[in-house]
Amino acid sequence: MRRPERLAEALKIEIAEVVGFEMDDPRLESVTVTDVEVSPDLRDAKVYVLIRGDDKEVKEALRSLRNAATFVRQQVAMNLDMRFAPHVHFVRDSAEENAARVGDILQDLSNRGEFSEKELEDRAE
Repeated sequence: MRRPERLAEALKIEIAEVVGFEMDDPRLESVTVTDVEVSPDLRDAKVYVLIRGDDKEVKEALRSLRNAATFVRQQVAMNLDMRFAPHVHFVRDSAEENAARVGDILQDLSNRGEFSEKELEDRAE
């Protein structure tokens, strides 16, 4: 495993700890760190977060995370004993939301009789 991937995995675990347990912001209770991508030069880290709630709650949580990015970076550097920690950039992860939305649409179509899993299996063959 290359160094950026190793660092990304360590950052994911550590940032999840910092956001989940060391920050006392009620807006961050519904935040889950799903993935971290580190740039090849190790200077920047894109942190993907899943935020449950309506659009207003999501925007407030993202704003809170972005305001706390320096604190998160300092905590990560201290906890991982790093001289230089990457700059942290929080990004909303919508992959799971999109998957849930597609699942809901398929379920609705199935309930109305317009779609069945058998049809999908037949088309795949």
